[in-house]
Amino acid sequence: MKKKTFLSLLCTFLAIGAPAQTLLLEDIHIRDPYIVADGKTRTYYMYGSHGHTAADGRERGGVQVYTSKDLRHWTAPQQVFTVPEDNWITGRVWAPEVHCYKGRYYLFATLNTHIKWKGDREKWAAYTYRGTQIFHAKKPTGPFRPFGRMPHTPIDQMALDGTLWVEDGQPYMVYCHEWVQIGDGSIDCMPLQKDLSQPAGMPTRLFHGSAAPWGKRNALSYVTDGCFLYRTKTGKLLMTWSSFGATGYCVGIAESTTGKVTGPWQQQETPLFTQNGGHNMTFRTFDGRLCTVLHQPNSPGGKERAHIYELQDTGETLKVIGELK
Repeated sequence: MKKKTFLSLLCTFLAIGAPAQTLLLEDIHIRDPYIVADGKTRTYYMYGSHGHTAADGRERGGVQVYTSKDLRHWTAPQQVFTVPEDNWITGRVWAPEVHCYKGRYYLFATLNTHIKWKGDREKWAAYTYRGTQIFHAKKPTGPFRPFGRMPHTPIDQMALDGTLWVEDGQPYMVYCHEWVQIGDGSIDCMPLQKDLSQPAGMPTRLFHGSAAPWGKRNALSYVTDGCFLYRTKTGKLLMTWSSFGATGYCVGIAESTTGKVTGPWQQQETPLFTQNGGHNMTFRTFDGRLCTVLHQPNSPGGKERAHIYELQDTGETLKVIGELK
């Protein structure tokens, strides 16, 4: 009887599998973190870049996701996307975002090529071409499939950090036009087809990085990075975005004077975050708290970690209350 019970328990354990590895937020090395609070599963999904070196020696881009029920303890990551072999761009993925739109999930991924692209100024070193492409899936865990083989952003622009904004039923991609190409980096918006499959018009320039009173010229340029839109409780349309300031990497706030994505946009004097961290996005927890997640510090070498801060929506702007505990 004891032997039979032991064998039964052993079979049950093998069927269920060993307990999943649990990681604390501070254990996870990640840049440009993006969190989806999925109401269907009551699960938080945190996306980050993760590629591998292919047989031909070139890097093949990809995305992985961590999951959590409390924003503190996270499962070991699982791969949810690898750039298709026949895609026009197959290199590294930067700043993946996943948006739930009309019941499906859409991955906005900045993809990098091996095509050298030299800036307008002769003193700049050569940089490689990049653009943002959209992929789709039925679930937040993918698999994410392409609409086509080309980026959604204009082929003549070095573009990155595309995000989704829907206004009056019209979807837009808001993205950064690289300082590497134009010197004074900008943030642009472009209408998309209703199914997000391709552009529906030409992009509009919203503002340049030099417009921020807190911004700091970085060598020969002004950086624009990590744009994300949020509408306040009084209806104001704000955009958080990152650049360099007096204390390092910062998150600033721009406000649309018309409440529309096409602006005009004006920069608020005081940044949201000045402690050498950035590329943030905003979400609500399942208990209703407004939060932002960003990476900090903004330095290479594996020190970057995701930090979650609770925010106050004053109606006029956003303010950091403190790090989420």
